[in-house]
Amino acid sequence: MTRDILSEDLADAIVTTARTATGDSLRSVTYFTRANFEQLYLREDLQQDADLNDFVGHEWQGYKQTKNAYQQSELGEYRFTVRAFENGYLVRATTDRQGVLITTDGLSMGSYEEIAEAIERILREESGKE
Repeated sequence: MTRDILSEDLADAIVTTARTATGDSLRSVTYFTRANFEQLYLREDLQQDADLNDFVGHEWQGYKQTKNAYQQSELGEYRFTVRAFENGYLVRATTDRQGVLITTDGLSMGSYEEIAEAIERILREESGKE
């Protein structure tokens, strides 16, 4: 498969990291930038026809709004988002230029933190910011 917005190496690193951290709980992995996105992994038992355009746009906008809204918070710097849904969970890990959405079945909060930190590290390394 030819990648349009990211290299095969980066795509493989992201999926491998997500898969290693979540095991069989991994549902999907989507890489995104402000202008584009690419679904890197979708578990076989899930619908292949989901419209990700609005979904990714909302998450990118949500990242920017969340980061801005909590800049001066006593909670500290924003790190990642976990969203709970009826049929699974979403983790959003982002840098200023790119991000990854990972959906899973239920995991512990510690597992989500590990996933987000590992994905953010990969993204920072790719951007040359580490």
